[in-house]
Amino acid sequence: MDKILLGIGEFGVSTDGSPIRTQGLGSCVAISLWCPGMKAAGLAQIALPESRINPGKGKEKPGYFADTGMAALIAELEHRGCEVFKEETEVKLIGGAEVMNSNDVFNIGAHNITAVRRILGQHKLRVVAEDVGGHSSKSVTVFPKTGDAMLSCPGLKEWYI
Repeated sequence: MDKILLGIGEFGVSTDGSPIRTQGLGSCVAISLWCPGMKAAGLAQIALPESRINPGKGKEKPGYFADTGMAALIAELEHRGCEVFKEETEVKLIGGAEVMNSNDVFNIGAHNITAVRRILGQHKLRVVAEDVGGHSSKSVTVFPKTGDAMLSCPGLKEWYI
């Protein structure tokens, strides 16, 4: 079982138990969707809230934006056999830190968190755990067999949500 490693604006799905990892989230938000019936998981690293600022990039790399990334992640999970809207799909959110400085007028992390929550609400998907905001960049590994998300941050011990 190889680990699936994602970069900014990428998403991945594991149905064979392979862990999915993304590193250095910063203001990006990682969205983990776990389908317990299939022991399958999907993870996306969202960089920006809305694709309308660059529709071409939204088509080329849908995981980059919250709106296109969520749609692509859900579609790929369903393509692999998960019934995202019928199962007890569990959602976990990680990241969205304010890493620039406390006076960051753009506050991209907060905008990403808000956009992701809005989209999840539209789909009636429930968030079961989250570790969002703050001022530190995080990395996350999702384990499809259990749905666990292991988080790490420089200088701290790993923890799970």
